[in-house]
Amino acid sequence: MDPSGDASGGDAPGSVGLMVTKPPPCQSSSQHSTVDGLDLSMARGQSQIRNRPARRRERLYNSESQLEFETAVSSPEGGETKMKSSTNALRRRTKSLYGACQNFNFGPKATLLQTSYIIEIIQDPCKLMLMWKKKPQSILIIKKIWDDLVDEAFVELAAWLVQVKNMEVLIEQQVMDDRIINKQPAFSSICNKLSTFTEGKDNITDMVDLIICLGGDGTLLYASTLFQTSVPPIITFHLGSLGFLTSFDFSDYKEQVSQILEGSKTCFMLRTRLKCDILNQNDTSQLAVPPKSAESRRHVLVLNEIVVDRGDASYLCQLDLYIEDKLITVLQGDGLIISTPTGSTAYAAAAGASMVHPNVPAIIIAPICPHSLSFRPIVVPADVKIKIAVSPDARSDAWVSFDGRNRQQLLKTDVLVISTSEYPLPSICSIDPINDWFESLAGCLHWNVRKIQAPLRYPSPPDVFTEDGLSLDSNEGSSI
Repeated sequence: MDPSGDASGGDAPGSVGLMVTKPPPCQSSSQHSTVDGLDLSMARGQSQIRNRPARRRERLYNSESQLEFETAVSSPEGGETKMKSSTNALRRRTKSLYGACQNFNFGPKATLLQTSYIIEIIQDPCKLMLMWKKKPQSILIIKKIWDDLVDEAFVELAAWLVQVKNMEVLIEQQVMDDRIINKQPAFSSICNKLSTFTEGKDNITDMVDLIICLGGDGTLLYASTLFQTSVPPIITFHLGSLGFLTSFDFSDYKEQVSQILEGSKTCFMLRTRLKCDILNQNDTSQLAVPPKSAESRRHVLVLNEIVVDRGDASYLCQLDLYIEDKLITVLQGDGLIISTPTGSTAYAAAAGASMVHPNVPAIIIAPICPHSLSFRPIVVPADVKIKIAVSPDARSDAWVSFDGRNRQQLLKTDVLVISTSEYPLPSICSIDPINDWFESLAGCLHWNVRKIQAPLRYPSPPDVFTEDGLSLDSNEGSSI
C-alpha cells in the first residue's frame, strides 16, 4: 500500500474498496482511525494496518473524482467522534478479478449466495455457493444425439422430472422428432407434457431455471451457445467419450438433482467466456482507433476457444496480433488460438499451451505450428482487449471458428475483437472446483501418470574382522 495515498481498492462485486491517505490537517499524526475493523495508524506519513475490532460506521462514495470518508471512532470519553476527510483520488477500478464486472444472476431465478465473508473480504472462487431467489420450475435437458445409451438415460430423467418432481421440461425439437426415442413407452406417456424449442429461432433466455446436460463436453459447449447473455446453472452427467467437463455420474442422478433443486449447499464454478466481434473496416492500418463506421458482422460468446487458421490455403497464415491497441507481433504459421482457462485443456493444450485452472482470470494465446521456434504460448490478464487482423501483405485470407462452430472467412478488411465477457457460465461441481479439475486431469488426460521409480537398494555391508578373527558386527555384540 502506497503511504502517499495513491493506492485504491478494487470495485469488483463482493470486494471492499479502501484507500489509505495521509491524515487531514485536523488530525494529528499520532491519531488512530478504524475502517472495516482494521486499525489505521497514521504516523510520519506511514500507514500501518493492525487487526483490531472497532466500533465504526463508514460511508464511502465517489463524486466527481472526490473520495470522501466519514468514519466514527471511539473517543477516550466513551462516545463516538465523526471524522470526515476528502481528497483527490484516482478513479477506482471498474473491473473484477475476472476482467469485466460479471453478472451474478444466472437465468431468471438463480443467483450467487452472498455471505458476510464473501462481501467483506473478497469472493473466494473455490467456495461459491448457489442460491435460488425463487423455487426453480423449468429445466432444459440437452442430450447427445444418436446415442442409444444417452437415449435411455434421457427418457428416464425426463419421466422422473415430470412425474415425480412436477417440473416443466424443455427439450429440442429434433429430440422430440427422434423416431427411436418415440418408440419407447416411457417417453410416449410424457411427450405431451414436454416443451420444445428450435436453435436460432426461439429465445429461451428467460425460460430456463436449470440446465441438465447428458453426454460429453460437446453438450456443455452447445449449452453455452444457446445462452449469449445470462446462463442458468448447469449440471453435466458423463455419458460421452472423454467427459473432462462432465463430473457427475448418472447412476445417482436423483440424489444429485434433488439436492440442487433444494439449494442445499450447491458448490459451483464460474467459467469465463470470451466475447467476440468481427468488425469490417476498409483501413486495417488504423486498428488502434477503429472507425465509427465499422460494421459488426457477428457477436458471439465462446466457452473454449476462438481459432483463426489458414483454411484450405497452402500459404502461411499471416496475422497481426494487437493487445490493448498495441501491435504485439505478426504471426506466420498455421493459425492462432485464443483460449479461455476452460479451453486450455482442449485445442490449446494440443498446441503446447499450459493448462490453466478455470478459476484463474486469464486468456491464453497459443500459435498453431508457428514458423518461428521462439514463438511460445503466452498467458495474458483477463481484462485485456485482443484484436486480430489479416496482415495487408498476407498471401491469402484466414478462417475463424468459435468453439468449433460458425466457421467463416476472415477477410483482410476484417478485425476480430476479443475480450472477456461479463456473463460467465455457472458449472455445478461434483465436489469443489479444485478436486473436480484435478480428478479430470488424472482420469481423462492421465496427467503425469507413469510407473513410480523403484527406490535404491544398497547391499548390506560385509562383516569386518580384526586381526584376531573377532567380528566387529554390532548386531552380535562382539568387541575387542
